[in-house]
Amino acid sequence: MRFVWAVAAFVLAALMIGGGLAQRTVFQGPTSQSETIEVAEDVPYVLVDGAVLRSQPGSQTLRAQGEGAIFAAYGRTADIEAWLTPWEYAHVSMDDGVVASELVSPAPDPAADEAVPPGDAADAQGGDDAAAAVPTMSPAGSDLWLDEFADEDLLIQTFQLPEDMSVLIAADGVAPAPARLTITWPIANATPWAGPLIAGGAIVMAVGVVLYILGIRHVRRSRGPRRKGIPMPHTEPIDLSVENADKGVISSTTSRRSLAGKRRRFFALPAVAMSAVLFTGCSSEAWPQFAASPTPTPSATVIAPESQQPPVVTEPQAERILQRIAERVAAADESLDAEAAAARLTGPVLAERRTNYTLRAAIAEQKALPAVPAGPLSILLPQAYEGWPRTFMAVVGDEEAGNTIMFVTQEDPWSEYKLAYMGGLDATTELPLAPAYVGATQVSPDNAFLAIAPQDLAAAYADVLNNGDESRFADLFDDAADQFRVGVTTDREARLAAFNETGAETGSLTFESVAGSESPVALATLQNGAIVAVTVNENETVKPTTEDAVIKLDGNPTVSTLTGETQSATGFTTTFGDQLFFYVPAKSSTERIQLLGYASHILDAKVIP
Repeated sequence: MRFVWAVAAFVLAALMIGGGLAQRTVFQGPTSQSETIEVAEDVPYVLVDGAVLRSQPGSQTLRAQGEGAIFAAYGRTADIEAWLTPWEYAHVSMDDGVVASELVSPAPDPAADEAVPPGDAADAQGGDDAAAAVPTMSPAGSDLWLDEFADEDLLIQTFQLPEDMSVLIAADGVAPAPARLTITWPIANATPWAGPLIAGGAIVMAVGVVLYILGIRHVRRSRGPRRKGIPMPHTEPIDLSVENADKGVISSTTSRRSLAGKRRRFFALPAVAMSAVLFTGCSSEAWPQFAASPTPTPSATVIAPESQQPPVVTEPQAERILQRIAERVAAADESLDAEAAAARLTGPVLAERRTNYTLRAAIAEQKALPAVPAGPLSILLPQAYEGWPRTFMAVVGDEEAGNTIMFVTQEDPWSEYKLAYMGGLDATTELPLAPAYVGATQVSPDNAFLAIAPQDLAAAYADVLNNGDESRFADLFDDAADQFRVGVTTDREARLAAFNETGAETGSLTFESVAGSESPVALATLQNGAIVAVTVNENETVKPTTEDAVIKLDGNPTVSTLTGETQSATGFTTTFGDQLFFYVPAKSSTERIQLLGYASHILDAKVIP
């Protein structure tokens, strides 16, 4: 009976293992599906719409084949379309459920657009002909892309893009883009019972082997005389001892046991080996996936309004932009090249660096300005906007190295992001900001719902620096943690005391703070307030008070270098540029305006006419 059960177990194991293997082989079916796209037009750019990439579930593997360099980048669909506005390109999209390629012509009148590619404004005048004449440009390195890839002849890249993102394909912006594209999606064809069937078959096979061994053992034990045999004649005992008996004794009992053990191992070894072979290569798709209880996660405390536009950058994108700015500015600082710095700097940051380069070229002891930090990024507040110009605020650094607050802007889709404002930030400052995935709206300069309009903030603070507590704006500002105001007051008193020691009778030294010429930049906070960046110029004027007196610049190579003079009968005016960052609360709030950070450097010096 044991043999019957063993045979049944072997048959059942063969069926189970065969069924499991069949599910993973002949019955499994294809693991992916593909869509081949042929672009008939010879165009420098191909836009693969996000609807095409998401037409099938799962990750999207894009395969672009051509000759030479191949470039691919993904980003927001609206950003890519804006970047492609001046040029002709192929748009791969869904048309009634069918993938189709459409040739898109450039805008009929680029001069009427909000912006045109830098340097192409002259070509943008004159309608269709001028639009077609706008030269192409390489998309590589654009700050708009969330990520980019490059390869030769064949580029294969896997994406997992949301609905509002697309992929841009190009060669170098001049040569035609790859004309043959293939998109592949995985097919969910898991075989959850293949693994259990193979495992169960292996177990049943092992049971069959055990039953077979037990059956053989039972048969052997059941052998023996069933009736009395004929008695053997009496014989003398045989002496089995031989010469040199200490060499060993031959035992028939030991042979049988050894033989039986070998046979048992003979049957057991194939079963173990078979199980190891069957389990090799079984992936998680061959096993049932039991749903685990979901881990509770906190819901978002800030929800963007339905009408609010998406943020202009993501955190990885902002980190990459800041890294590029830091590297470019560091190279410009090393070579004292103001034109190179202008590629990544603008506004007051660029103005103060131009002055510093001039001074460092003439004065060996002149120190360089603080380097632009590249990271780590601790706070990001991007503007929620789909148009241009765009702005985002970033706080970079840590408590040990110090924190730096920066405002970075992009004028149009073809321009690089440029650093406009930069200053040191108080490490203890708490900013009531929305998360980066929500962003913030940009506050207009004449906003009437703040404690003071951004366009009036610089003039009000300059009046406080000039008049102190006597200023009519003094009550608007929180002076408890305003170290900048304390430093300005202390520095003015010390400089005036030093001047009066020798020049009180023949000259005068006066100080005046005025609003800078740069437009303020403001981003809204959660409490209807705003983070505002402004500039204030501090003018230091020294001039003679008698006709015979002359102001000499002995021991002041800075002013002498900037003015090109060593003395003047009319005097000199030195201007220091201050970049100031404020938190301005709502008008209905009881809070006062708080200075968050600042930077102050010499900006210019002139001879009084």
